[in-house]
Amino acid sequence: MGATAGAVWGRSEQQDFRSRVRGTMLGVAVGDALGAPVDGLDLAGIREAYGVEGLVDLGLGYGRRGAVTHLTQLTLFTVDGLIRAQVRRDTGAWHPPTDLHRAYLRWAATQRDWGPDERRKDDGWLAREEWLYARRDPARSLLLGLGDETMGTLDAPKNPGEAGPEAAARSAPFGLLVGWEPQLVAQLAVECAAQTHGHPAACLSAGAYAVIVHGLACGESLDGAVQRTLALLAARPGHEPVSSALQHALGAVRQGMPTPDRVEELVGDGAAQGVLAVAVYCALVGEDVRHGLCLSVNHDGPSGATGALTGGLLGALHGETALPPAWLAELEGRPTILELADDFAMEMTQGPALHGPTGSSPGWLARYPRA
Repeated sequence: MGATAGAVWGRSEQQDFRSRVRGTMLGVAVGDALGAPVDGLDLAGIREAYGVEGLVDLGLGYGRRGAVTHLTQLTLFTVDGLIRAQVRRDTGAWHPPTDLHRAYLRWAATQRDWGPDERRKDDGWLAREEWLYARRDPARSLLLGLGDETMGTLDAPKNPGEAGPEAAARSAPFGLLVGWEPQLVAQLAVECAAQTHGHPAACLSAGAYAVIVHGLACGESLDGAVQRTLALLAARPGHEPVSSALQHALGAVRQGMPTPDRVEELVGDGAAQGVLAVAVYCALVGEDVRHGLCLSVNHDGPSGATGALTGGLLGALHGETALPPAWLAELEGRPTILELADDFAMEMTQGPALHGPTGSSPGWLARYPRA
Protein backbone atom coordinates (compact mmCIF):
# COMPACT_ATOMS: atom_id res chain seq x y z
CA MET A 1 0.00 0.00 0.00
CA GLY A 2 2.48 2.64 -1.12
CA ALA A 3 4.41 4.14 -3.97
CA THR A 4 5.22 1.92 -6.88
CA ALA A 5 8.73 0.48 -6.77
CA GLY A 6 11.23 2.61 -8.65
CA ALA A 7 12.12 -0.11 -11.15
CA VAL A 8 8.71 0.22 -12.83
CA TRP A 9 9.30 3.87 -13.73
CA GLY A 10 11.27 4.47 -16.90
CA ARG A 11 11.73 8.03 -18.10
CA SER A 12 8.81 7.97 -20.56
CA GLU A 13 6.52 6.45 -17.92
CA GLN A 14 7.48 9.16 -15.45
CA GLN A 15 6.82 11.88 -18.01
CA ASP A 16 3.43 10.42 -18.94
CA PHE A 17 2.46 10.10 -15.29
CA ARG A 18 3.52 13.66 -14.51
CA SER A 19 1.46 14.95 -17.44
CA ARG A 20 -1.61 13.09 -16.16
CA VAL A 21 -1.07 14.38 -12.61
CA ARG A 22 -0.72 17.94 -13.90
CA GLY A 23 -3.73 17.43 -16.15
CA THR A 24 -5.87 16.13 -13.30
CA MET A 25 -4.97 18.95 -10.92
CA LEU A 26 -5.24 21.74 -13.51
CA GLY A 27 -8.42 20.15 -14.91
CA VAL A 28 -10.12 20.20 -11.52
CA ALA A 29 -9.15 23.85 -11.03
CA VAL A 30 -10.14 24.99 -14.53
CA GLY A 31 -13.50 23.23 -14.31
CA ASP A 32 -14.08 24.73 -10.88
CA ALA A 33 -13.17 28.23 -12.12
CA LEU A 34 -15.39 27.85 -15.19
CA GLY A 35 -18.43 26.74 -13.23
CA ALA A 36 -18.11 28.97 -10.17
CA PRO A 37 -19.67 32.15 -11.65
CA VAL A 38 -22.87 30.27 -12.62
CA ASP A 39 -23.11 28.03 -9.57
CA GLY A 40 -26.74 27.96 -8.51
CA LEU A 41 -28.08 29.88 -11.53
CA ASP A 42 -30.74 28.13 -13.57
CA LEU A 43 -30.26 27.65 -17.29
CA ALA A 44 -32.49 30.62 -18.14
CA GLY A 45 -30.44 32.83 -15.84
CA ILE A 46 -27.17 31.60 -17.37
CA ARG A 47 -28.43 32.36 -20.89
CA GLU A 48 -29.68 35.76 -19.82
CA ALA A 49 -26.24 36.59 -18.44
CA TYR A 50 -24.04 34.96 -21.09
CA GLY A 51 -26.15 34.58 -24.24
CA VAL A 52 -28.14 31.81 -25.88
CA GLU A 53 -25.20 29.39 -25.92
CA GLY A 54 -24.69 29.84 -22.19
CA LEU A 55 -21.29 30.11 -20.56
CA VAL A 56 -18.55 29.28 -23.10
CA ASP A 57 -15.59 31.11 -21.52
CA LEU A 58 -14.26 31.97 -18.09
CA GLY A 59 -16.56 34.41 -16.33
CA LEU A 60 -16.04 36.82 -13.47
CA GLY A 61 -16.01 35.29 -10.02
CA TYR A 62 -14.68 36.70 -6.76
CA GLY A 63 -13.59 39.84 -8.61
CA ARG A 64 -11.56 38.22 -11.38
CA ARG A 65 -11.58 35.70 -14.20
CA GLY A 66 -10.24 32.26 -13.42
CA ALA A 67 -10.88 32.35 -9.67
CA VAL A 68 -11.17 28.95 -7.99
CA THR A 69 -13.36 27.91 -5.06
CA HIS A 70 -12.97 25.83 -1.94
CA LEU A 71 -13.18 22.72 -4.14
CA THR A 72 -9.77 23.40 -5.67
CA GLN A 73 -8.36 24.48 -2.32
CA LEU A 74 -9.36 21.15 -0.78
CA THR A 75 -8.04 19.18 -3.74
CA LEU A 76 -4.64 20.78 -3.17
CA PHE A 77 -4.71 19.85 0.50
CA THR A 78 -5.65 16.28 -0.47
CA VAL A 79 -2.41 16.07 -2.44
CA ASP A 80 -0.47 17.62 0.44
CA GLY A 81 -1.91 15.01 2.80
CA LEU A 82 -1.06 12.14 0.47
CA ILE A 83 2.57 13.24 0.16
CA ARG A 84 2.81 13.69 3.93
CA ALA A 85 1.43 10.17 4.43
CA GLN A 86 4.21 8.73 2.28
CA VAL A 87 6.86 10.74 4.14
CA ARG A 88 5.51 9.81 7.56
CA ARG A 89 5.59 6.14 6.63
CA ASP A 90 9.35 6.19 7.30
CA THR A 91 8.56 6.61 11.01
CA GLY A 92 6.58 3.36 11.10
CA ALA A 93 3.31 5.30 11.36
CA TRP A 94 0.99 4.43 8.48
CA HIS A 95 -2.60 5.61 8.59
CA PRO A 96 -3.30 7.81 5.54
CA PRO A 97 -6.81 8.89 6.66
CA THR A 98 -5.20 10.56 9.68
CA ASP A 99 -2.70 12.38 7.45
CA LEU A 100 -5.51 13.52 5.16
CA HIS A 101 -7.53 14.70 8.14
CA ARG A 102 -4.59 16.77 9.34
CA ALA A 103 -4.28 18.25 5.86
CA TYR A 104 -7.97 19.14 5.80
CA LEU A 105 -7.62 20.79 9.20
CA ARG A 106 -4.82 22.90 7.71
CA TRP A 107 -7.30 23.92 5.00
CA ALA A 108 -9.91 24.73 7.65
CA ALA A 109 -7.38 27.08 9.27
CA THR A 110 -7.13 29.01 5.98
CA GLN A 111 -10.86 29.68 6.26
CA ARG A 112 -10.49 31.14 9.78
CA ASP A 113 -7.13 32.90 9.79
CA TRP A 114 -6.05 36.12 8.11
CA GLY A 115 -2.94 34.50 6.68
CA PRO A 116 -0.20 31.93 7.34
CA ASP A 117 0.97 31.50 10.93
CA GLU A 118 4.75 31.21 10.86
CA ARG A 119 4.69 29.78 14.39
CA ARG A 120 3.15 26.55 13.08
CA LYS A 121 6.42 24.90 12.07
CA ASP A 122 4.74 21.68 10.94
CA ASP A 123 2.48 23.30 8.36
CA GLY A 124 4.75 22.72 5.37
CA TRP A 125 4.86 24.99 2.34
CA LEU A 126 1.30 24.70 1.00
CA ALA A 127 -0.34 26.14 4.13
CA ARG A 128 1.97 29.16 3.76
CA GLU A 129 0.59 30.10 0.35
CA GLU A 130 -1.19 33.39 1.08
CA TRP A 131 -3.61 33.19 -1.86
CA LEU A 132 -5.24 30.15 -0.26
CA TYR A 133 -6.41 32.28 2.70
CA ALA A 134 -9.55 33.31 0.86
CA ARG A 135 -12.99 32.09 1.86
CA ARG A 136 -14.64 30.90 -1.34
CA ASP A 137 -18.13 29.88 -0.24
CA PRO A 138 -17.22 26.62 1.51
CA ALA A 139 -20.21 24.36 2.16
CA ARG A 140 -21.46 24.37 5.74
CA SER A 141 -20.86 20.60 5.90
CA LEU A 142 -17.13 21.18 5.36
CA LEU A 143 -16.84 23.78 8.10
CA LEU A 144 -18.84 21.63 10.51
CA GLY A 145 -17.01 18.42 9.66
CA LEU A 146 -13.62 20.05 10.14
CA GLY A 147 -14.69 22.37 12.95
CA ASP A 148 -12.91 20.39 15.68
CA GLU A 149 -10.07 17.90 16.00
CA THR A 150 -12.32 14.81 15.97
CA MET A 151 -11.95 12.81 12.78
CA GLY A 152 -15.04 11.37 11.16
CA THR A 153 -14.83 7.65 10.36
CA LEU A 154 -17.05 5.15 8.55
CA ASP A 155 -18.30 3.93 11.93
CA ALA A 156 -18.84 7.48 13.21
CA PRO A 157 -19.04 9.79 10.17
CA LYS A 158 -19.36 13.54 10.36
CA ASN A 159 -22.65 14.91 8.93
CA PRO A 160 -24.20 11.46 8.36
CA GLY A 161 -27.09 12.89 6.36
CA GLU A 162 -24.95 15.02 4.04
CA ALA A 163 -25.02 13.78 0.43
CA GLY A 164 -23.48 16.81 -1.33
CA PRO A 165 -20.69 16.57 -3.93
CA GLU A 166 -17.89 18.37 -2.09
CA ALA A 167 -16.14 15.22 -0.82
CA ALA A 168 -16.15 13.70 -4.29
CA ALA A 169 -14.86 16.94 -5.79
CA ARG A 170 -11.68 16.82 -3.66
CA SER A 171 -11.04 13.11 -4.35
CA ALA A 172 -9.32 13.10 -7.75
CA PRO A 173 -5.82 12.86 -6.18
CA PHE A 174 -6.64 9.50 -4.60
CA GLY A 175 -6.98 8.13 -8.12
CA LEU A 176 -3.41 9.20 -8.89
CA LEU A 177 -2.08 6.55 -6.48
CA VAL A 178 -1.37 4.35 -9.48
CA GLY A 179 0.76 1.94 -7.45
CA TRP A 180 -2.26 1.01 -5.34
CA GLU A 181 -4.93 -1.56 -6.09
CA PRO A 182 -8.26 0.04 -7.11
CA GLN A 183 -10.12 -1.30 -4.08
CA LEU A 184 -7.58 0.36 -1.75
CA VAL A 185 -7.93 3.64 -3.65
CA ALA A 186 -11.70 3.41 -3.22
CA GLN A 187 -11.41 2.58 0.47
CA LEU A 188 -9.15 5.55 1.21
CA ALA A 189 -11.40 7.97 -0.69
CA VAL A 190 -14.49 6.63 1.10
CA GLU A 191 -12.88 6.86 4.54
CA CYS A 192 -11.72 10.42 3.90
CA ALA A 193 -15.13 11.46 2.53
CA ALA A 194 -16.68 10.39 5.84
CA GLN A 195 -14.69 13.13 7.55
CA THR A 196 -17.21 15.69 6.23
CA HIS A 197 -19.93 13.86 4.23
CA GLY A 198 -21.30 10.84 6.02
CA HIS A 199 -24.12 9.84 3.69
CA PRO A 200 -23.29 6.51 1.97
CA ALA A 201 -24.00 7.97 -1.48
CA ALA A 202 -21.55 10.83 -0.89
CA CYS A 203 -18.83 8.49 0.39
CA LEU A 204 -19.28 5.95 -2.40
CA SER A 205 -19.41 8.68 -5.05
CA ALA A 206 -16.02 9.88 -3.80
CA GLY A 207 -14.70 6.33 -3.96
CA ALA A 208 -16.14 5.74 -7.42
CA TYR A 209 -14.70 8.99 -8.77
CA ALA A 210 -11.25 8.14 -7.39
CA VAL A 211 -11.34 4.69 -9.02
CA ILE A 212 -12.34 6.15 -12.39
CA VAL A 213 -9.45 8.64 -12.20
CA HIS A 214 -7.18 5.75 -11.20
CA GLY A 215 -8.14 3.81 -14.32
CA LEU A 216 -7.51 6.84 -16.54
CA ALA A 217 -4.16 7.54 -14.88
CA CYS A 218 -3.20 3.94 -15.60
CA GLY A 219 -4.05 4.37 -19.29
CA GLU A 220 -7.55 2.87 -19.48
CA SER A 221 -10.35 4.29 -21.60
CA LEU A 222 -13.03 6.25 -19.76
CA ASP A 223 -15.73 3.70 -20.58
CA GLY A 224 -13.45 0.89 -19.37
CA ALA A 225 -12.65 2.75 -16.14
CA VAL A 226 -16.36 3.29 -15.45
CA GLN A 227 -17.17 -0.37 -16.11
CA ARG A 228 -14.44 -1.49 -13.73
CA THR A 229 -15.73 0.96 -11.13
CA LEU A 230 -19.25 -0.44 -11.44
CA ALA A 231 -17.92 -3.95 -10.82
CA LEU A 232 -16.04 -2.76 -7.75
CA LEU A 233 -19.04 -0.83 -6.42
CA ALA A 234 -21.33 -3.85 -6.66
CA ALA A 235 -19.66 -5.45 -3.64
CA ARG A 236 -20.35 -2.46 -1.38
CA PRO A 237 -23.53 -2.04 0.69
CA GLY A 238 -25.62 0.96 -0.33
CA HIS A 239 -24.03 1.26 -3.76
CA GLU A 240 -27.31 1.31 -5.71
CA PRO A 241 -27.78 5.11 -6.04
CA VAL A 242 -24.22 5.59 -7.25
CA SER A 243 -24.22 2.57 -9.58
CA SER A 244 -27.59 3.63 -11.00
CA ALA A 245 -26.35 7.17 -11.63
CA LEU A 246 -23.26 5.89 -13.47
CA GLN A 247 -25.35 3.50 -15.58
CA HIS A 248 -27.74 6.36 -16.34
CA ALA A 249 -24.79 8.43 -17.55
CA LEU A 250 -23.58 5.64 -19.83
CA GLY A 251 -27.10 5.17 -21.20
CA ALA A 252 -27.48 8.90 -21.89
CA VAL A 253 -24.42 8.79 -24.16
CA ARG A 254 -26.43 6.70 -26.62
CA GLN A 255 -29.42 9.06 -26.68
CA GLY A 256 -28.27 11.47 -29.37
CA MET A 257 -26.67 14.88 -29.34
CA PRO A 258 -25.76 16.19 -25.87
CA THR A 259 -28.02 18.93 -24.55
CA PRO A 260 -28.26 20.98 -21.34
CA ASP A 261 -31.59 19.29 -20.66
CA ARG A 262 -29.90 15.90 -20.56
CA VAL A 263 -27.25 17.26 -18.20
CA GLU A 264 -29.96 18.70 -15.93
CA GLU A 265 -31.73 15.34 -15.86
CA LEU A 266 -28.51 13.62 -14.81
CA VAL A 267 -27.58 16.12 -12.11
CA GLY A 268 -30.98 15.78 -10.42
CA ASP A 269 -31.03 17.47 -7.03
CA GLY A 270 -27.26 18.10 -7.06
CA ALA A 271 -26.32 15.22 -4.76
CA ALA A 272 -22.93 13.59 -5.17
CA GLN A 273 -24.04 10.74 -7.42
CA GLY A 274 -25.78 13.11 -9.86
CA VAL A 275 -22.73 15.35 -10.08
CA LEU A 276 -20.56 12.28 -10.72
CA ALA A 277 -22.95 11.16 -13.48
CA VAL A 278 -22.73 14.56 -15.19
CA ALA A 279 -18.93 14.44 -15.09
CA VAL A 280 -18.78 11.01 -16.68
CA TYR A 281 -21.37 11.93 -19.32
CA CYS A 282 -19.73 15.22 -20.30
CA ALA A 283 -16.26 13.68 -20.42
CA LEU A 284 -17.59 10.94 -22.71
CA VAL A 285 -19.63 13.07 -25.14
CA GLY A 286 -17.55 16.25 -25.28
CA GLU A 287 -16.19 16.96 -28.76
CA ASP A 288 -13.01 18.18 -27.06
CA VAL A 289 -11.97 19.23 -23.56
CA ARG A 290 -13.38 22.74 -23.89
CA HIS A 291 -16.76 21.52 -25.13
CA GLY A 292 -17.00 18.87 -22.41
CA LEU A 293 -16.25 21.40 -19.69
CA CYS A 294 -18.74 23.95 -21.02
CA LEU A 295 -21.42 21.27 -21.27
CA SER A 296 -20.77 20.30 -17.65
CA VAL A 297 -21.45 23.74 -16.15
CA ASN A 298 -24.49 25.02 -18.09
CA HIS A 299 -27.29 23.68 -15.92
CA ASP A 300 -29.37 24.39 -12.83
CA GLY A 301 -27.14 22.89 -10.16
CA PRO A 302 -23.70 22.92 -8.53
CA SER A 303 -21.78 24.02 -11.63
CA GLY A 304 -18.46 24.41 -9.81
CA ALA A 305 -18.57 20.80 -8.64
CA THR A 306 -19.66 19.36 -11.98
CA GLY A 307 -16.95 21.39 -13.73
CA ALA A 308 -14.31 20.27 -11.23
CA LEU A 309 -15.14 16.58 -11.54
CA THR A 310 -15.35 16.75 -15.32
CA GLY A 311 -12.04 18.60 -15.53
CA GLY A 312 -10.35 16.01 -13.33
CA LEU A 313 -11.50 13.19 -15.63
CA LEU A 314 -10.49 14.97 -18.84
CA GLY A 315 -7.13 15.99 -17.41
CA ALA A 316 -6.34 12.47 -16.22
CA LEU A 317 -7.42 11.05 -19.57
CA HIS A 318 -5.57 13.43 -21.89
CA GLY A 319 -2.85 15.09 -19.78
CA GLU A 320 -2.16 18.78 -19.24
CA THR A 321 -1.55 19.73 -22.89
CA ALA A 322 -5.18 19.02 -23.82
CA LEU A 323 -6.53 21.72 -21.50
CA PRO A 324 -7.49 25.10 -23.04
CA PRO A 325 -4.32 27.22 -22.82
CA ALA A 326 -6.17 30.55 -22.70
CA TRP A 327 -8.00 29.36 -19.58
CA LEU A 328 -4.82 28.09 -17.95
CA ALA A 329 -3.21 31.49 -18.58
CA GLU A 330 -5.81 33.14 -16.33
CA LEU A 331 -6.20 30.35 -13.77
CA GLU A 332 -5.78 31.48 -10.18
CA GLY A 333 -2.99 29.69 -8.35
CA ARG A 334 -1.55 27.92 -11.40
CA PRO A 335 2.08 28.13 -10.18
CA THR A 336 1.10 26.52 -6.86
CA ILE A 337 -0.97 23.82 -8.57
CA LEU A 338 1.88 22.90 -10.90
CA GLU A 339 4.46 22.90 -8.11
CA LEU A 340 2.32 20.61 -5.98
CA ALA A 341 1.50 18.33 -8.92
CA ASP A 342 5.18 17.95 -9.76
CA ASP A 343 6.03 17.25 -6.12
CA PHE A 344 3.35 14.55 -6.02
CA ALA A 345 4.62 12.95 -9.23
CA MET A 346 8.18 13.04 -7.88
CA GLU A 347 7.13 11.49 -4.57
CA MET A 348 5.21 8.69 -6.27
CA THR A 349 7.95 7.84 -8.77
CA GLN A 350 11.12 8.68 -6.84
CA GLY A 351 10.10 8.73 -3.18
CA PRO A 352 12.94 6.46 -1.95
CA ALA A 353 15.46 8.94 -3.36
CA LEU A 354 13.84 11.77 -1.36
CA HIS A 355 13.39 10.16 2.05
CA GLY A 356 13.84 6.88 3.84
CA PRO A 357 15.05 5.18 7.01
CA THR A 358 18.71 5.70 6.08
CA GLY A 359 18.56 9.35 5.01
CA SER A 360 16.30 12.08 3.71
CA SER A 361 16.48 15.33 1.77
CA PRO A 362 16.26 18.20 4.28
CA GLY A 363 14.53 20.34 1.67
CA TRP A 364 11.82 17.73 1.14
CA LEU A 365 11.18 17.32 4.87
CA ALA A 366 10.91 21.10 5.22
CA ARG A 367 8.22 21.08 2.52
CA TYR A 368 6.44 18.00 3.88
CA PRO A 369 7.23 17.60 7.60
CA ARG A 370 6.81 14.19 9.16
CA ALA A 371 4.96 15.61 12.19
